[in-house]
Amino acid sequence: MNKTFDHLLPAFRAQALLPAEERMGWIRQARWINYSRADQVLARLNELLDYPPRARMPCLLVFRATGMGKTYLMEKFLRAHRSCFDESAGVTRLPVACVQMPPSPNERDFYEELLVGLGAVLPHRLSAAALRHRARVLARQLEVRMLVVDEIHSMLAGTFREQRIFLNSLRFLANDLCIPLVCLGTQEAKQALMTDQQLADRFDAFELPAWADDAAFGQLLTSYASMLPLREASELCAPKLRKRLLSLTEGVTVRLCRLVESAAVQAVESGRERIEIDLLNEALLAHSLVSISDRHARRPAA
Repeated sequence: MNKTFDHLLPAFRAQALLPAEERMGWIRQARWINYSRADQVLARLNELLDYPPRARMPCLLVFRATGMGKTYLMEKFLRAHRSCFDESAGVTRLPVACVQMPPSPNERDFYEELLVGLGAVLPHRLSAAALRHRARVLARQLEVRMLVVDEIHSMLAGTFREQRIFLNSLRFLANDLCIPLVCLGTQEAKQALMTDQQLADRFDAFELPAWADDAAFGQLLTSYASMLPLREASELCAPKLRKRLLSLTEGVTVRLCRLVESAAVQAVESGRERIEIDLLNEALLAHSLVSISDRHARRPAA
């Protein structure tokens, strides 16, 4: 057995010495893996966060099909910009406010979700206008510098009138608070935002395409292989393994990550200690995706 684990990054070599059960648990944990496309989005988000206030703030739309890692990417950004308490000033600051789009573009529901995202106790039986006022006041008190709206494509579930009211609300918040908007969603999200020309002119659109057999995909696989605590090197970048991974997952990030993780767990269980091509099959992919659904179903309510 390779005792030095030179195929792993130094920070992850200690995990390879753990017992099998602990290593399998470690593999199944959620983690962030750097890759070039995500770095580009994160760099743009940080630019927007530091953008000086002005009347028409620039905005960003990140879109693609479900499973391409938009939400994971935003969670990474939010972890770097958590709320903090300034003891000297005696105030709490929240650089980035994040809200998930309600199932339909109801103005009142949206402001209730926004107030929850701002950490407020949700008031009862207030009108949309009162909720809007409270959200604006609280956002100023917390010195919010960016508003993120996830699942923006859900607004298409509403009538044309409801969509217009909701888009007007977004534009009003951006203008009133002088902060950039960042919206996340599927391909339909672009269609949703483009119906308002004033908003469309402000938004840069960044697509997260499905993975292809290119240098960026090789970088992702290399990063994965250098982190998973297997005691032997897995040649994930070998042409046959790359093609098998893309064929099984269709280049969808979530499927790809879960397939590699499930194969790594099997490699530990079987004693192989490396991911080989026969481990990558449709049955393992199906099992890994069912496991994701089960974990989401068992997740406690917030």
